[in-house]
Amino acid sequence: MKLKGMFICAVAAAAVCSCTTKTDSIRINQVGFYPEQEKTLTLEPENRCSTVQIYKEGTLVWEGEALREATSPWSGKVRRIFDFSELTEPGTYTVQAGKETKEFVIDENALDELAEAALTAFYHQRSGMDLDSTIAGQWARKGGHPDTEVLIHASAASESRPEGTVISSPKGWYDAGDYNKYVVNSGYSMGLMAEAFLMFPDVYDQDIYNPLFEELLYNEEWMRTMQDPEDGGVYHKLTTPNFEGFATPTECRQQRYVVQKSVTAALDFAGALCSMAGLNGMAWIGDYVNAYNIYKLRFDKAEAAYAWAKAHPDAFYNQWELNATYDPDITTGAYGDISADDEFFWAASSLYLATKKPEYLEDVKKYFPERFDLMTWGYVAPLGIFNWLQYEKFMTAEKVHYTGESYYDKAEDIYKYKAYTITEQEQEIIDRCKAMLLEYCDSAILDAEGSCYNSPYGNKPEDFRWGCASSFCDQAICFLYAYDITGDEKYLVNAHRNVNYILGQNATGYCYVTGFGSKSPMFPHSRLCHSDGVEAPIPGLLVGGPNPGQQDIAEVGSYSSDYPDESYEDVMPSYASNEIAINWNASLLAATSWLAYLGEGLAK
Repeated sequence: MKLKGMFICAVAAAAVCSCTTKTDSIRINQVGFYPEQEKTLTLEPENRCSTVQIYKEGTLVWEGEALREATSPWSGKVRRIFDFSELTEPGTYTVQAGKETKEFVIDENALDELAEAALTAFYHQRSGMDLDSTIAGQWARKGGHPDTEVLIHASAASESRPEGTVISSPKGWYDAGDYNKYVVNSGYSMGLMAEAFLMFPDVYDQDIYNPLFEELLYNEEWMRTMQDPEDGGVYHKLTTPNFEGFATPTECRQQRYVVQKSVTAALDFAGALCSMAGLNGMAWIGDYVNAYNIYKLRFDKAEAAYAWAKAHPDAFYNQWELNATYDPDITTGAYGDISADDEFFWAASSLYLATKKPEYLEDVKKYFPERFDLMTWGYVAPLGIFNWLQYEKFMTAEKVHYTGESYYDKAEDIYKYKAYTITEQEQEIIDRCKAMLLEYCDSAILDAEGSCYNSPYGNKPEDFRWGCASSFCDQAICFLYAYDITGDEKYLVNAHRNVNYILGQNATGYCYVTGFGSKSPMFPHSRLCHSDGVEAPIPGLLVGGPNPGQQDIAEVGSYSSDYPDESYEDVMPSYASNEIAINWNASLLAATSWLAYLGEGLAK
């Protein structure tokens, strides 16, 4: 059975106790559990019931007291956590706590539909093409922003492409709730998804592989147009001077520009193209000439971008300085940075493992991070670490994708990995990567035991920031890498715990993915969702989540809570807590797809 997204609540036919309750005090994963997965729920303090009952088809199948209590470090609220993991039979269940009930599902394919929707969400974000109703459903639309007549902004002008030069830069994804396209964020998103999927055993046999690759390719083809063919530099973004209003793509009229080349855009571009080459490894089997040509194209462009970055290490995108010098002013998302060490590490790792050129290995050692921390578009060093873990897995896999023999005589330098063994230097780097990742994961797991929501993330005020919902997924991805390395079930358990959080076991009771669960965002900050005339939002979009910074307070008016984990509003103006973005959906897709793949074992 596959999940159908929205669940219809039913009340169990059973007597209820007289405990004082509130309407929404049962906090639980609203999408689905795997049969052998750990299963917990949290009861909010307003509900004072000491026990909960669980029914299946009207029959009591479980009753129990709280496993433990947990106190919020900022609100002082005392919540109770119940563990009903012993329930393993697939089906629809009803939790009852006093007069309140809530449904949940145990399913052998618990996250399949969610992972598929997270991928299809990228199709909805496509720029420059009509969306087909066979894929987009009721959200099919006419394409806007063909971007075949884009101007070179003064900040991006060069001798061969002076200000006002017209270039063609079609395709790509709209970045977030706006209609612009950003190399830094889309390159990071591509790398995160491609590298995670390369860790799946027999990745090329997966049903989701082909649509994933097609989706990534649609954005890659746009990114290639963002490279100056003369010098290898990469424009930071393709944008209108100001954000468009909440209109459909076809109603937008502002001129679009490519602006300033930046070191971070060049390096993320290089890392993304190398990740695509890795994911593309088996897509051309039987067509070796095209395989060689596409590899050579990617690596030539990646190496040119890296060379430009090495020659321009201080070319950071600073929108304030840009606007003080050039016209027209650009006021859209900046994606600025003050250090490129992490981008150099990712790009150098990717290029070394692709080419084995010693100069890239020297840069890997030069820019190696001091410690592991969660990945974001502004901190991509973990993607370099993931490259090295993926490389070891590839080199030691029992099932060899490459035989060591050349598929095509020109491609000998590309299809040669199995003629090599991991060198001593490489193994030292791999071991450092493993140690850093495991140290981070082991430390993070410690926070789960005292958590109000049984999750390792979300127990410190600083965990709640812009886009924090994706951080739960990002940490889950880190746990999954740790699980792949060690086989230790504790990492898999905690990956599921983080995903449970974003699917409803949290302080607001929202499933933070549109179209899924019994309580999910209806009014995301998204121009596509707001202008399409469809009441329901596009499904499969991960919203930003609680953000005590409340940078949008002027537009929202007021928040219902200032507590870090409750500072969320499901209203369209809330860009600080309710916007959507491709990098957040990349995290959702990578985490849920990996868990869905592993879920086959949890369904036994």
